[in-house]
Amino acid sequence: MGRPPAAARRGRRRRRDLVGGQVVDRGAAVVLTALVGGCIALQAPINSHLGKSVGTFQAAFVSFAIGTALLAAIAALASGGVGQIGEARHLPWYYLTGGVLGAAYVTTVLVTVRTLGAGGVVAATIAGQLSMSVVVDHFGWLGVERQTVSVARLSGIALLAAGVYLIVRD
Repeated sequence: MGRPPAAARRGRRRRRDLVGGQVVDRGAAVVLTALVGGCIALQAPINSHLGKSVGTFQAAFVSFAIGTALLAAIAALASGGVGQIGEARHLPWYYLTGGVLGAAYVTTVLVTVRTLGAGGVVAATIAGQLSMSVVVDHFGWLGVERQTVSVARLSGIALLAAGVYLIVRD
């Protein structure tokens, strides 16, 4: 059998680095991601209702405050505790923008779900995520392994765009 080529080992190492050293079985990863993705379909209408009650930015704040409290508890109980958080200061700035991106998403869909509905928001979100992820893969940004754009990938994006149109058209 022997050892895999150096490039394959580096690719695996990079993937492990992206997830904090933890690798999940591919099938389990798909199921877990699909389940959490289903929860995203609930997030926009829940936050929208909250926004109607307390205001758009206030609702986003409440949503993140509750999430932050939960994550603080999980981080405190996790291996290494909160002590490792200080290591974030050694990272490039763009690795610290996840919260800003999340806040932009939550605040935007809190409003757009009122027009597009949950299905429209999720369809547009997935199309946007896939389109950007293909660009990230193509250029190898943010530590991911480069995967060139192919006709199949572009066709997938086009089909998703058509799907978004079919979901949101009136």
